[in-house]
Amino acid sequence: MRLTDILQSDCVKVPLSATDKHEAIDELVEVLAAGTGIKDASDLKKAVWQREQVRTTGIGCGVAIPHGKSAGCRSLRMAIGKLAQPIEFGAIDGRPVQLILLLASPPDQTGPHIQALASISRLLTDEDFRSALKKAASGDELYRLIVEQEAKAVTA
Repeated sequence: MRLTDILQSDCVKVPLSATDKHEAIDELVEVLAAGTGIKDASDLKKAVWQREQVRTTGIGCGVAIPHGKSAGCRSLRMAIGKLAQPIEFGAIDGRPVQLILLLASPPDQTGPHIQALASISRLLTDEDFRSALKKAASGDELYRLIVEQEAKAVTA
């Protein structure tokens, strides 16, 4: 699965203005809802926050992948944000988070949801790529970096 199949360039925000985990999730859900027409942003916020309460989605290395399922989401979608300043996210490595990738899907798309999480994780194993994303000065630059990285993966 290519992330650019579920990520639109207008669903990438640099910088996020959030100063804590809850604000960051809410802000990214709003970005996603505005860009993809999700019907009920509050339902998605609730779903993502409930998932976050079960176990942190701060995967380490300054990255978090909050995710949730909502009936207001018609298809698998993603939003990405880079925070102006790293925030505490309860990440497994104890370090603050600067890059947040939000994944949303309908309740009946468990398989694609898991595939997307795996694709995100695979792409972010490259330390140089993660570093480049964290240095992106705009949403357009961050999106372009993802497009280029996925193109490299296809030709590799």
